[in-house]
Amino acid sequence: MAKASNQKSNAQRKPNVQQKANAQPQGKKEQSDREKDFAVPKENYKLLLIGFAIIVLGFILMAGGGSDDPNVFEGDKLFSFRRITLSTILVLFGFAFEIYAIMKKPKNKTKDESKENNS
Repeated sequence: MAKASNQKSNAQRKPNVQQKANAQPQGKKEQSDREKDFAVPKENYKLLLIGFAIIVLGFILMAGGGSDDPNVFEGDKLFSFRRITLSTILVLFGFAFEIYAIMKKPKNKTKDESKENNS
């Protein structure tokens, strides 16, 4: 008796194969609901990638300045404006840009788009 009730409850839990085949494609409303599920909108991800590229560029500018001969110290190359100042400013700007990209709220829909969603 217990087996019959378990089989019955399992049959109720599993969706019918025909129901899956007859399912309609998702509409605009369901797609926008799916977009709302993400913590960060798509536009913000683009900004995050730009910020990451700025940070990487700053670290690339910091690289170098070494000498081929270990007995020679070339302070002009090591302590140049590019390696000390410019690259540091770029990295800090990149991190600030990342914070902005995370905190930026999406723009509100225009009146035309909101009217289409209501009808």
